[in-house]
Amino acid sequence: MRALIYDPAAARGVRFAEIDEPRPQKRQALIKVETASLNFGELAFAARQLRPGQVFGKDAAGVVVKAAADGSGPSEGARVSTFAGTGGWAELRAVDTADLTVVPGGVDLGAAVALPAAGVTALQAVRRLGSLLGRRVLVTGASGGVGRLAVQLAARAGAHVIASVGRPERAAGLPELGAAEILVGTAKPADPVFGVLDNVGGRLLSEAFGRLQAGGLALSIGWASREPTVIDFEEERLTGVPKRLEPFMVSGPFGPDIAYLLQLLENGELDPQIGWRGPWTQVDEAVDALLERRVPGKAVLDLTPREQDDHASHAHQAYT
Repeated sequence: MRALIYDPAAARGVRFAEIDEPRPQKRQALIKVETASLNFGELAFAARQLRPGQVFGKDAAGVVVKAAADGSGPSEGARVSTFAGTGGWAELRAVDTADLTVVPGGVDLGAAVALPAAGVTALQAVRRLGSLLGRRVLVTGASGGVGRLAVQLAARAGAHVIASVGRPERAAGLPELGAAEILVGTAKPADPVFGVLDNVGGRLLSEAFGRLQAGGLALSIGWASREPTVIDFEEERLTGVPKRLEPFMVSGPFGPDIAYLLQLLENGELDPQIGWRGPWTQVDEAVDALLERRVPGKAVLDLTPREQDDHASHAHQAYT
């Protein structure tokens, strides 16, 4: 079968290859992949996450062509969205049934595939902050895939959301998603914040940590800056403000969280924010756009022509 694999010798680290079809384990369903989405981290840090020849892809959506042998999960023909560490950018994917969920009939698979990695990350990070009703939350890297979903979910939880972006044009659409304030570049919040959802790292994270109120929590989610984060803890001790900083990691099983996000999507309460969509033969274009920070939100690859998804809802059609 055809797949996109990691090749450190390739210009972008990604190339097509013919590989063997996956052999599902008892708890795995075999999926005919129709759409896949790209995540900044899996491309920027591919050398840390993949071995040469390994198939890219955390996110994939499609149709079950072989149900799990143990009887778990959906039956053949079900439309599903999936989240796993690798293997999504291929014509077929074997995935544990605990890490997939059925896509509602009115939801486009392209919209559904934008939610697993970025959406689950944003959802679990917002939950980790605790009760946000009436509290100030800073989201850095707010224009990326995780950032735009985090803005929506934090606002939905009742937070006063402050969205930080690298350039003014990257803020487009964020107020409509729930951002009450926009910061550009290295600008800092005027007042202390209860929580930080950081997707950038480096200087931005260290300064965001310094703006936490007493008892506040900063979560280091991503590292888009690729710069070291330096915090003067002696200086922090002198402020007398107790606060916390944690490296954030998602935890499975992922199926229930994907299902919750898809329910919000179906109800029109969540926008997947797809900023680029095209056939997977144009993967180089998609990778360049994502790594150069030209995509607001998510990038989605179609492995099959879009008109084949007969269940697509006009209300949730992704834009390019």
